[in-house]
Amino acid sequence: MSNHKHIDTNSFARLLREKAIKPDERKLLVSVLAGSGQESDFASPANCNGLGRIRHFRHETAPGWPINPLPIIPAAKALGFADSPKVMTAQVFQNAACPWRCWYCFVPYNLLSADESRSRWVGADDLVQLYRREPEPPRVIDLSGGSPDLVPEWSVWMMDALDTAGLSTSTYLWSDDNLSTTYLFDELSTAQIDRLQSYPNYGRVCCFKGFDAASFSFNTNAQNGDFDRQFDIMARLLTLDIDLYGYLTLTAPSDNQLASKMSAFMDRLQSLDPHLPLRIVPLKIGVYGPVTGRLTPEREKSLKIQETAIALWVAELEARYSNELISRSICDIRIGARSTA
Repeated sequence: MSNHKHIDTNSFARLLREKAIKPDERKLLVSVLAGSGQESDFASPANCNGLGRIRHFRHETAPGWPINPLPIIPAAKALGFADSPKVMTAQVFQNAACPWRCWYCFVPYNLLSADESRSRWVGADDLVQLYRREPEPPRVIDLSGGSPDLVPEWSVWMMDALDTAGLSTSTYLWSDDNLSTTYLFDELSTAQIDRLQSYPNYGRVCCFKGFDAASFSFNTNAQNGDFDRQFDIMARLLTLDIDLYGYLTLTAPSDNQLASKMSAFMDRLQSLDPHLPLRIVPLKIGVYGPVTGRLTPEREKSLKIQETAIALWVAELEARYSNELISRSICDIRIGARSTA
């Protein structure tokens, strides 16, 4: 039996939240990316006074993998683009805390522990002013991490700041969620949740970190039970009137009974909403700067297993949905509270 100690998500998340946000001051810790171990992977140097970076989102992925329309298609639709581009840039900010330690995360672990020596206390107004002073600011602002769902106030504060700056209709706000906490429901007021639901140019993507408890724990170093909790959290999010999407990572320590596990995972997704799998984009895990030093033989093997897993994912989609549904724009797949809208 392994003596490996897994993360206690509840206690670690609470500790990090207390270190990473000052709700009364409307401030949070945002990672300083300039000079970090992450910056060497950037196509261009950190911007926004070292707190931001430009990310290029691309439709095209690897052979055998579905295209990635997120957040390109939702942003293009919200912003009224006549055509959806194949590549879209986004201004990214990263909050400086995450309770999980995904081995394939492109963020160095020292930017995930609410370390004030590697981050800066800022408010949403500060970030928006830094953004608007950039020479050619992208139309998309991506609140990434870290784990933005540790500090759900951030999205609401950004909405307020963009409104105040007169930028709410000309920008699209996109935020990440790793389904690790229920803080959106625990920490936000009813008015703040209503704000999330009423802001038109907003989308949220939730990442499932594996297709069963073993792959989830292998990927995140969290306890197996947190895999089930992801579904509970997603079920609650689906009750909100939010433009909601999903990511999925398919690395796993074993390919034993992979087909039956993928089928069971798809069943669970469909139990939340019959069309939820059509709103989920599998992400191929690659080896970037910080990941190199974390590779082990088992993790290298998992990079190959994901290639088998994606073929099974695609086969499950084709078995469960018509070609017309599969080819439909991801924005036109209605789920949750929006399925009857």
